[in-house]
Amino acid sequence: MRFPTFLSLIGFAVLTIQPATAQEPEWHSTASLIGESKYGDDFERYDYVNPDAPKGGTLNSTTTGTFDSFNPYVIRGSAAAGFAVRGFGGGLLYDTLMQQAIDEPSTSHALIAEAYSNPDDYSSATYRINPKARWHDGEPITAEDVVWSFNVLKENSQLYNRYYENVTEAVAVNDHEVKFNFDQTGNRELPHIMGDLAVLPKHWWEGTGPDGKKRDVTAPTLEPPLGSGAYKIKSFVPGSEIVWERVDDYWAKDLPVNVGRKNFDIRRYVYFRDSNAEWEAFKKGGLEDIRPEYRSQNWAQGYDFPAFEEGKVVKKVFHTKSPEPMQGFAMNMRRDKFKDRRVREALTYLFDFATVNRTRLYGLRTRTDSYFVGDELASSGVPEGRELEILEEFRDQLPPELFTEPFSLPDYSERGAQRANQRKAFDLFKQAGWVSRDGKLVNDKTGEQFTIEYLGSSPTDEIIAGQFVEDMRRFGIDASIRIVDQAQEVNRMQNFDFDMTTAVLAQSLSPGNEQRDFWSSSAADQPDSRNLSGIQDPVVDALVDKVIFAKDREDLVAATHALDRVLLWGYYYIPQWYTPEVWLAWWDKFGIPEKQPEYVGADIDSWWIIPEKEAALAAGGSAQ
Repeated sequence: MRFPTFLSLIGFAVLTIQPATAQEPEWHSTASLIGESKYGDDFERYDYVNPDAPKGGTLNSTTTGTFDSFNPYVIRGSAAAGFAVRGFGGGLLYDTLMQQAIDEPSTSHALIAEAYSNPDDYSSATYRINPKARWHDGEPITAEDVVWSFNVLKENSQLYNRYYENVTEAVAVNDHEVKFNFDQTGNRELPHIMGDLAVLPKHWWEGTGPDGKKRDVTAPTLEPPLGSGAYKIKSFVPGSEIVWERVDDYWAKDLPVNVGRKNFDIRRYVYFRDSNAEWEAFKKGGLEDIRPEYRSQNWAQGYDFPAFEEGKVVKKVFHTKSPEPMQGFAMNMRRDKFKDRRVREALTYLFDFATVNRTRLYGLRTRTDSYFVGDELASSGVPEGRELEILEEFRDQLPPELFTEPFSLPDYSERGAQRANQRKAFDLFKQAGWVSRDGKLVNDKTGEQFTIEYLGSSPTDEIIAGQFVEDMRRFGIDASIRIVDQAQEVNRMQNFDFDMTTAVLAQSLSPGNEQRDFWSSSAADQPDSRNLSGIQDPVVDALVDKVIFAKDREDLVAATHALDRVLLWGYYYIPQWYTPEVWLAWWDKFGIPEKQPEYVGADIDSWWIIPEKEAALAAGGSAQ
């Protein structure tokens, strides 16, 4: 999964704008957490967009599984395509207070809020709502909407509850100003990330539906909700298709963040049973216009179908400068067999990345060796300086080798490596009470065989885990792969009903409050948290807080290095791989700006439809 590249990343670090004073608040329409934004408060438009991009046409997309809800902010149900991903952000329907920048890290620009301010101790943040902000029914977006949204989301969404854990209340100062009060000072991220808040229409959700019953914001629904964003639902077929249409009188269409963007009149999503069916639909045409390619085999060998050979389909690599997601095999420590660190380390020694990359990934991937891949936040060598000072606080709770040895993953590239790595794995298992008998890895006391079931929902998962499962079987582990439909997978993942699965965690150059949801003890037993491994470690909790409350960039980097190192030596994940680029293929019907944002690789919202090419493809020909 590489799509986090297209998603806005949650940011945190040190605000570079001057803090406001209590007497004379200083308002800003752009906030950057890493250096000054290249646009600043005089932001007019992204410099890569075509401000004259025409509107029109249809963007056809596919997705797998099904849906049964238009409310992404509750655990129950599967939200339809176009809504917020995992309930974070506004999706196509809702605007947020600020919009995270597309072409630079940890930066936000005005959207519903035209400006914000905060005191110099970061004890609160005040957002001033644009008086032009409107819902699709023409009603103004008010401070009351913001307060109500904050309360509803924090009370009913575990994600928002953890993300805004230190926000005690939202108060309407007047119709156009909202103040968020914090329970601590010094959290420089909080004033910034309040801009990520999705704003929902209080008057609509507290009204009655077509059935005469009061609507329930805490329950799934298939009634198209009122929104404020660039799109609204045009039509849908429950579980199989949803069509969005661009709002002609969208209140924010001329704001700097939207100039030259949101150009498609129609955005249509069709559901398929699995990724193989999606692939066939793309090759056929008319159902998926732009395909982010995640399968190495397809990218290396699959583009030999007639439409590609005839030039109707184009493929291109877009390089990125954003941090790479942490992708790895997550082991569920809620199950006793994974609680012993030696067991998790032993399993790490059984994963032969070199062979997987050569035989199944066509040599296109790079091994992940950090939870903060690809930037200055990744730990390396042995701890020193400020990082060492931080780790010294917890020396007696950490493995001694963490202080003396660089962390490294097993290398299978050399002759004899397999035997050496398996020997190491065997020794670790033996120390943890597991031995080999009659070709099976069994508990030395009970004789019970070690079992692992890998959970996935796509044929791609068999590619990801297949070789690893085979190697574990040869070692004596009763290993298997279970592929379930998307609804079952969502339910099982929300309730942590798995042995092992693949997890993908998008990081940023400014880690902060989201780390609680990834690693903290408080998230371990919260349904639908992203702490899939169930980490409950007081050292990790303390280091997460040090990241969140870092006083400057130097302190943030040191604290993140420490957190990264402790996670690595904890062997909570078996790291997989990444690639610092986006693979895109598309049917040739688009106009594309001469340049795309280097930070994320590509901004599809900046593309537009060329009518002549769209018509030619629909007719079965091509327009040159």
